[in-house]
Amino acid sequence: MKLHAELRERGFTGSYSVVRDYLQSFRRTPNDTPPPRPPGVRKVTGWITRNPDRVSDDDRQKLKAILARCPELEAATGHVRSFAAMMAIRSADRLPEWIAAARADQSHGLRAFADGLMADLDAVVLGLSTEWSSGCVEGRVTDIKLLKRQMAGRAGHPLLRKRVLLLAADRRQHRVTTTAAP
Repeated sequence: MKLHAELRERGFTGSYSVVRDYLQSFRRTPNDTPPPRPPGVRKVTGWITRNPDRVSDDDRQKLKAILARCPELEAATGHVRSFAAMMAIRSADRLPEWIAAARADQSHGLRAFADGLMADLDAVVLGLSTEWSSGCVEGRVTDIKLLKRQMAGRAGHPLLRKRVLLLAADRRQHRVTTTAAP
């Protein structure tokens, strides 16, 4: 009734029953099942970045339907998967070819990423071609930054030092218990 009154104020000359009958097609009964929600951005990103062998058949079909409706996303998916394959086999010699292909294709948002790789190409090639990793160091740096943010300048160096050492000991203990488990 409120909608009919608002429509009348705007010049609608039809009766209340016309509005009611029109809106009836949009109403659901309690027995109706709600329409399925489309997958979220994170879920679709997970399907794209995950190894295709580890995506369920149902999720693969959903991704295929999404990619069929969005050619830009399909192009990005091809580039992401080829980059992941290159990283998996540590093939630094294929990197310039991948960067050139990603920069030439204007239909996706990976051009800035490819430009960033080009800007520091020597480091990226070295990272792809060596088996060494600085992941442990990066993890510790992240821990320290998190502790500093949590304390927000409220404590001095001795407390920060103590918390860093305790966190490192906890991480080391966690690593020992998880690697010792069968």
